[in-house]
Parts: sequence; C-alpha cells; structure tokens
Amino acid sequence: MVKIGKKVIVVALGGNALILPGEKGTIQEQFANTRKSIEGIVQCIKKGFDVVITHGNGPQVGNLLLMTELSHGKVPELPLGVCVADTEGAIGYMIQQTLTNRLRKEGIKKCVVTVLTQVIVDKDDNAFKNPTKPIGDFYTAEEAGHFHKERGWKMVEDSNRGFRRVVASPGPLRIVEEETVKKLLESGEIVIAAGGGGIPVILVEDGSLQGVDAVIDKDLASCVLALDIKADYLLMLTGVEKVYLNFGKQNQRPLDTITVKEAERYMQEGHFPEGSMFPKIQAAINFLKGGGKSVFISAIDKVMESIEGKTGTRIIP
Repeated sequence: MVKIGKKVIVVALGGNALILPGEKGTIQEQFANTRKSIEGIVQCIKKGFDVVITHGNGPQVGNLLLMTELSHGKVPELPLGVCVADTEGAIGYMIQQTLTNRLRKEGIKKCVVTVLTQVIVDKDDNAFKNPTKPIGDFYTAEEAGHFHKERGWKMVEDSNRGFRRVVASPGPLRIVEEETVKKLLESGEIVIAAGGGGIPVILVEDGSLQGVDAVIDKDLASCVLALDIKADYLLMLTGVEKVYLNFGKQNQRPLDTITVKEAERYMQEGHFPEGSMFPKIQAAINFLKGGGKSVFISAIDKVMESIEGKTGTRIIP
C-alpha cells in the first residue's frame, strides 16, 4: 500500500463527469453528477491533502457553441476562446458550490475558490496550421460545405456520423495565474483552476496577452499546472478503473504500477489511442520527468483506493 503524507495533489475530473451518456445535460443533471464526482475529493481533503481541482468541458463547450450557431445573425457571435472561459466559470461554479456545501456538512472550514485560468500557448504552434480537435455538433456534407465557405471552418468527417468542425489544440506552456493558485493553496484554500484546459492565450510583441480560438487538452494543462505549483501528485479520473494494454481486445491486460520508461515504450507500441489514454499518459510522463512523485489514473469513484494502491494505475519515475 502506498503511504502518502500531507502533500499537494492535482485532481483532474474527466470531461464527461458532469454529463453522463444518455443525459440531456440539464443543469439539474450536472449538479447531481457534480455531487457524486466530488466524493473522492472530499476524502482527499479529509486525509489532509492540499487539493487543486481541474476539469474537462467538452460537452458543455459543445453545447454553448451550438447555442451560438443557432442564434447566428440574432446576437453577436461568441468566439471559441470566450466559450471556453464561459464554461470554465460555469463548471467552476457548480463544483465550488457543491463542494462548499459538502465541506460545511463535514464540519471542514475551508474556502473553495475558482480561478479563471489563462494558459499561454505558442503562437507558432503547428496545431494552428493543422486543426485536429473535433468540437460541436455533427453536420451533413452540404452543411459542412456551407460553414466552410461562410465562416471559414475546417470540417472533417468524424466516425461516419457526419462532419464536425475541427479547431487547433496547441500544447500548454505556462499558467498565467500560477502565483495566485500558489498563494491560495498556502492560505489553506481549495482551488479549482485550468478548467477545460484553461483559456488559451498567446503573448504578442509588447508582452500583452491575447486570446486565441483554440482548445487545450485538459490533462496536459493539468500537468503544466501541477508542475508550476510544484504539486507532488497528479490524479486523473476517467471512465475506467485502470489503464489497459490492448484495450477492448480479448488479450487486454490491466496495468497496476509502471515506470516512465515502460509508459513510453507502451506509447511507442501504439497501446494508447490519441483520443483516449494518449494525453493522460503523455501528461503523466511530462509530470514525472518534471519532478512529480507519482501519477494515478483511475475511475471517478475510486479516488482513495487508487491513492492507497488498492486499484487504479500508478505511474512512477
């Protein structure tokens, strides 16, 4: 069993934690799912961890983009970067309120604070020349052609379900508000930050920040945040209890504890597809090479069991 003292842990909630398959995604549903998703975080706090929470926003930003598209010509259009900021604030509010209520019931006197987080990306990142991240709704070939012509969107066919808009997903470099997060942690607060991967910004010639229309991978951004604040542990919660080799095949094999070297070898062998475990494994490798102590990947209802070594996948230097 892994024994851990009071340390800083970054807990990354999966992008679909608040909207489950088959749900419409109403606010009532999202609040109910939030109450379930914070159980493990409450356990971490009760065990004495200093906690920073990150989260995905895929379904939520997709819905907001759809609302923007449906109101085209009636209200000013919201750029993608602003949609990311909007959903970061909205999801942060749900987690913040739900966790605050739960801590009050537990008799734990801590404040929960959401920090709207800007994340610096390289303006020359190749991702801007080759957008690959699908977002928003599915369209017919005719609709896709219309959006490409009228709005300049890059459209690609996605899994034979229709055409979707794809946008740039540049790599995160630095968290703008890292010092604020550190100070809040030092004050004993619980921080929600880098939601949805954070709001992507670039540095212009005079050193000012400027928003860009892109999305940042939540797990890679969580890694950058964890390194910036010198966190000890990174916990990424997803839809499965462990990472698998040959996932979905008859010879699939769960991974318990692996090293960075083993993780890199498995990546090279193609075990982790781009759209699933790949960014989590890459984030784990980056975090551990940057000085982190351990990474845990597990299901959202197995937080403490994973940290204690009873389940989940643990990656070590």
